[in-house]
Amino acid sequence: MTIPSASRVQRWAVLRRSATFWVGAGITLMWVFFAVFGELIAPFDPLGTPQDVLNRLDSPSAAHWFGTDQLGRDVLSRVIVGARSALTVALAATALGTVCGTFLGLVVGYFGGIVDDIIGRILDAFLSIPLVITAMIALTALGPNTLGVVIVIGLVFTPLIAKTVRAAVLAERHLDYVSAAQLRREGPLHIMLVEILPNVTNVITVEFTVRLGYAIFTVLALSFLGFGIEPSVPDWGLAIAQHYGFLTGDIWWPVLFPALAIASLVVGINLLSDGIAQAYES
Repeated sequence: MTIPSASRVQRWAVLRRSATFWVGAGITLMWVFFAVFGELIAPFDPLGTPQDVLNRLDSPSAAHWFGTDQLGRDVLSRVIVGARSALTVALAATALGTVCGTFLGLVVGYFGGIVDDIIGRILDAFLSIPLVITAMIALTALGPNTLGVVIVIGLVFTPLIAKTVRAAVLAERHLDYVSAAQLRREGPLHIMLVEILPNVTNVITVEFTVRLGYAIFTVLALSFLGFGIEPSVPDWGLAIAQHYGFLTGDIWWPVLFPALAIASLVVGINLLSDGIAQAYES
């Protein structure tokens, strides 16, 4: 059973009229553009090679619009290129969490009973621990590396997404199209993936965009705390961690501009998510 094309047309009509969606899409696409083409449009080398120590911590000027950091690197260039690490790691982590959470949610929601009781209690146990603390404990053992951050955040998001998908599957599993598939002696895997999954994609899509915003914030929070990606990569969270101590000396630009970048990207994705959610609810 698939979603009628008329429903897709109606949802697209809602999206076209949604200012929330278009503002969020515009902000998000801007940062995606920077992530893809950042090194081509950055005015200076974001790695600062060779280092310009004579111009370290210069305030914003015509030469350096966002000023320079403690190593003389152009802050604007590092903010532009830093979008790549934030988006790449967050997208990969959210995709991993969505795939794992969706599969778990389908299994728990479809079978119910003892399967729901056992897996549900395990998921609740993971959900009782704050996300960042769980990630910090895991990354302490794995060490700060990009793959570890992706895996840890993806697995931390898995229970959250699984609970949401489970609720959607519970609303679908007793409907006529599922009963018809069971009467045709279709296997559970076929029913879950072919029959039920297409009808809960709206929930999964909204959940993915919501979790993407959380993933970006989590990735950068871990970088700020020293549990993020490799220090050699331009990173907004790490930039704030390295320079927030200079705020007492009225050196605000190495902190303010990465912080504004984080805020704008998270707000853009949240607006995008709200617009998509409104379209599916219409």
